[in-house]
Amino acid sequence: MRAQVKGGIYGACMSITDQDLVIEAAEAGAAVVRSHYGSSLTRFQKSAGDFATTADIEAEAAILDVLRAARPHDLMVGEESGRAGAGENDRMWLVDPLCGTLNYAVRNMLASVNVALRAGEQIAVAASADPFTNEVFWTDGIAAYVRRGGMDQPLAPSAESRLVDVNLDPPFPNNEVFSAARMLADEGFIEQFRPRVVSTTLAVAWVAAGRRAAYVTDGHLRDSVHFAAGIALCQAAGCVITGIDGRPIHTGTGGLVVAADEQTHAALLTIVGNQRATRD
Repeated sequence: MRAQVKGGIYGACMSITDQDLVIEAAEAGAAVVRSHYGSSLTRFQKSAGDFATTADIEAEAAILDVLRAARPHDLMVGEESGRAGAGENDRMWLVDPLCGTLNYAVRNMLASVNVALRAGEQIAVAASADPFTNEVFWTDGIAAYVRRGGMDQPLAPSAESRLVDVNLDPPFPNNEVFSAARMLADEGFIEQFRPRVVSTTLAVAWVAAGRRAAYVTDGHLRDSVHFAAGIALCQAAGCVITGIDGRPIHTGTGGLVVAADEQTHAALLTIVGNQRATRD
């Protein structure tokens, strides 16, 4: 899907496709994140255990500058600045300027910059940029690619590694019936998989790229600035995606189980279901 409107009130602003714009915006944010790496960062407390840094705020400003210059009539939702714009055209940009802030603040390079456009009910385009490898994982809503040095290669999911990334960060809205920590202690998980905890949604893009067999998280993820890009990448790459209860994403209990193939996905749902069975 390449949303490009010609003529009318948007004509002058739409000379760049949404596909090119989302990559440009993600790269602009990644450049800021990269430039601040290793420096003394001011922290801005948001809640207990959660903070933003100078890099988060400046990266978001850079991304929004790119988007607003090209799409002044679209709604923008940034993790740090919130909602801005009229959004009368049913288009909403979701911006996560630095996913993995805690990693980044202690000079760990596991971080990503996520930008996605929801047009109507669908994510039309999305990009997840790794500031330190200069890779941009992106989708036009049809296929998914990784861009390195200006060259695009299709993403190819693979379960061969058996590596499953899990999100252990709160909140845990379904803790009564699902806990990622309990899942890791399940004998079925131990026999089949090896856990990883990257603590950034870059790991979701890695499932699409074949660098992880699966990713599991709890939470309510509809219109999430953190997860929208990664989910869209995995959908376009052909991964198997549901909530933690096996229902379609953004329905039912919520959460996310995304896997490279049906077999891996089914095995993880069985392990997740074991927790619910012990509570019934």
